[in-house]
Amino acid sequence: MVAPDGIAQSRSSPAQRAHATIAIDAARGSDVTESRGRLGWTCLRITLSVLIAAHGWVRLLGGGIEPFGAWLDAQGLPFGPAIATAITAVEVLGTIAYAPGRFVWPLSLAYASIYTVGIVLVHAPAGWFVVGAGRNGAEYSVLLIVCLLCVGWQHAPRKQVT
Repeated sequence: MVAPDGIAQSRSSPAQRAHATIAIDAARGSDVTESRGRLGWTCLRITLSVLIAAHGWVRLLGGGIEPFGAWLDAQGLPFGPAIATAITAVEVLGTIAYAPGRFVWPLSLAYASIYTVGIVLVHAPAGWFVVGAGRNGAEYSVLLIVCLLCVGWQHAPRKQVT
């Protein structure tokens, strides 16, 4: 079939065209796959940064550090206000480094630890679901933790093979 511009076009199906694209990508080597992988991890890391920063900024700008600290004290944690301030600082300042790929491994571990404690203190008693079949459950926090650990693992220090 010839298009109005004179260029021949095949009558291939979308599946055939997709298969041909995969074959072209394979012929180019692993560069395409690696760049797609890097792009995917970068998008996930930036998305996590935005979500985590939102927690900290809302607490900071909305006057939530003091009530959060008082709540931590009521849960029996020592130095509740100091912990609330530190968590807020890590959520606000840490994400500025996390988004461009700085200190990803230690920040991932810190964030995963913070949200794990959040599951224990808040979300697990409320059940699994955040909405729908439940309210304020653990599912969103578990998803964040898994994503944080996967992104962090991509930046974890590697042992040198000798």
